[in-house]
Amino acid sequence: MRDRSGQKETIRKVLRYIRRYWLYVAASLVFAVVTVALTLYVPVLTGQAVDLAVGPGQVDLEGIVRVLERMTVVITLTAAAQWLMNICNNKITYGVIRDIREEAFAHIQTLPLKYMDSHPYGDIVSRVIADVDQFADGLLMGFTQLFTGVMTILGTLLFMLSVNRQITLVVVLITPVSFLVASFIAKRTYQMFRLQSQARGEQTALIDEMIGNQKVVQAYSHEQETMEQFDEINEKLRRYSLQAIFFSSITNPATRFVNSLVYTGVALTGAVSALSGGISVGQLTSFLSYANQYTKPFNEISGVVTELQNALACAARIFQLIEEEPQVPDSSDARVLTDADGRVELSHVWFSYTPEQKLIRDFNLKVKPGQRVAIVGPTGCGKSTVINLLMRFYDPDQGQILVSGTDAREITRGSLRASYGMVLQETWLRTGTIRDNIRMGNPDASDEEIIAAAKATKAHSFIRRLSEGYDTVITEDGGSLSQGQKQLLCITRVMLCRPPMLILDEATSSIDTRTEIQVQNAFARLMEGRTSFIVAHRLSTIQEADVILVMREGNIVEQGSHSQLLAQNGFYAQLYNSQFAG
Repeated sequence: MRDRSGQKETIRKVLRYIRRYWLYVAASLVFAVVTVALTLYVPVLTGQAVDLAVGPGQVDLEGIVRVLERMTVVITLTAAAQWLMNICNNKITYGVIRDIREEAFAHIQTLPLKYMDSHPYGDIVSRVIADVDQFADGLLMGFTQLFTGVMTILGTLLFMLSVNRQITLVVVLITPVSFLVASFIAKRTYQMFRLQSQARGEQTALIDEMIGNQKVVQAYSHEQETMEQFDEINEKLRRYSLQAIFFSSITNPATRFVNSLVYTGVALTGAVSALSGGISVGQLTSFLSYANQYTKPFNEISGVVTELQNALACAARIFQLIEEEPQVPDSSDARVLTDADGRVELSHVWFSYTPEQKLIRDFNLKVKPGQRVAIVGPTGCGKSTVINLLMRFYDPDQGQILVSGTDAREITRGSLRASYGMVLQETWLRTGTIRDNIRMGNPDASDEEIIAAAKATKAHSFIRRLSEGYDTVITEDGGSLSQGQKQLLCITRVMLCRPPMLILDEATSSIDTRTEIQVQNAFARLMEGRTSFIVAHRLSTIQEADVILVMREGNIVEQGSHSQLLAQNGFYAQLYNSQFAG
């Protein structure tokens, strides 16, 4: 029952998109009616031609020629109407999937980081690309064959009733068997196609993850485990696909068997009627042609039903993405932060990614303007979580974060994030020139300002040695640049912005010690009078911080300067000394 109600809801959502193209739908229906009417008129002409040639010496050649001329005109008009109908159907189908993809992609921009962190990227890509393509195939087949199929069935019944009611009754009595067969198969295919789509999404997610991290897989000799994981998902996909294909493949033979029963019934009753003079030989010919045309749509419709089951299963997955709760929007009276002075305060902040696993508990911190605050601690203690909260990628469950005396939730996200300069361990570059990548943070910056920022980070020397200097084109992965050089470009980008606050999350982890000292000196000059948060595992890099926060299991267990914390001989001293052990 749940699958059936979910299927009806999915159909309702699809119709909402189709409604935007009602003109094309109306035109498609008109051309479908014309196509079916003309197609059904051809057997009438065929029957007339047969009656004009019933035996030797009784052939009316002139009459046959006139019938053939009319038949040529009818067939030409049928082809034209069918061509126009297909154009309308294509407009509807690809307009709908364009709208769905645009809405899905736009909605992804509004999804909270929590959704992205809890769903594999490959599965999201599979929904927007593969599932929408599958949905398009089913929708196009539905428009192309469903309309004409239903109208052909109704039209042939009307034509057959006009010729002979008794024979038509035979056709109508056998017809329900086709509906029973189609219904039996449809109920079982939807579930299988839904599971197939889910397994395909899992497979896409795994492939995406493995290709993106191939170096890591090989470095840790994880190839065998990866292959076993892939084989497991691939086997599951094979099993679901086989079951889906099995049920869909028996549709055509089953309906063809029913069609043969209809044709046999028409032939026998028609032959008896012709022998008794109830109908002419030409009318019997027309009737047999109508019997074929009447049963043919049942094959097509049953195939369409199978494809629609697949299409609806894929549509349900994409609609599930579109209907995910978006990020809570900025309030209508949210303040635009334009004059951040560097004051940051976390007051009784509680936060956890999942309710059952507590992370940040009653966190309190006051940062004065211009202070350099280092956050250290073992993996999983909540260092990066604090950064996520400062940037409002997540909101605290309890408590508040004040920036320049204002609750961060009362500040627009755009202006809050623009007040921070953020450099992460993972670099982010785009295809373009070195100059474009640096200028990304400040599009109005002059070449002189770009070069000055690059000199401050010591990136100018390696940029100058590149083939085209600042005009050298790089790709998203940085091309031939080393990890340290890519990191220097990201640091240069932030330096060009000169934000009032800075976040460095392992920002110098990929830079050699000599360059690191130069960059730290450049940061010290740039961030003089500006607030900075430094997350570091290498404790040697944060000795000059004004305040060091030592975190453990979501709490601040120690705080003070480097020398003060060493003198306490506590947890920080253990962490610091462990890095130099041996």
